[in-house]
Amino acid sequence: VQLQASGGGLVQAGDSLRLSCAASGRTFSRYAMGWFRQAPGKEREFVAAINWSGISTYYADSVKGRFTISRDNAKNTVYLQMNSLKPGDTAIYYCAADASMYRSSVHGSSGADFGSWGQGTQFTVSS
Repeated sequence: VQLQASGGGLVQAGDSLRLSCAASGRTFSRYAMGWFRQAPGKEREFVAAINWSGISTYYADSVKGRFTISRDNAKNTVYLQMNSLKPGDTAIYYCAADASMYRSSVHGSSGADFGSWGQGTQFTVSS
């Protein structure tokens, strides 16, 4: 699976933004998908994950209640809706596809669960 994230830019604190990740390949619907981010000078961190069917989702505590991950298997796309953005959300955001097919629960996901990574999309939240 090849992945391409988009939707970055410059926003103000409190704004909303939606990131998209388009996947190529006919097997997108078999894989859980995740979003990760890396802020300047920091390690990559998990943001959100969604299982192959879209039923199971999991979020980092830092974004829970503000971010929503979703997917459209017909469009081979996963989304990250981000509301109430904070300067601390500034980072490069990466999407990733699970290393295994048909993982039913994404609870407790980490970077080790994902085998394919896309190029990131950068956005900055100004205060």
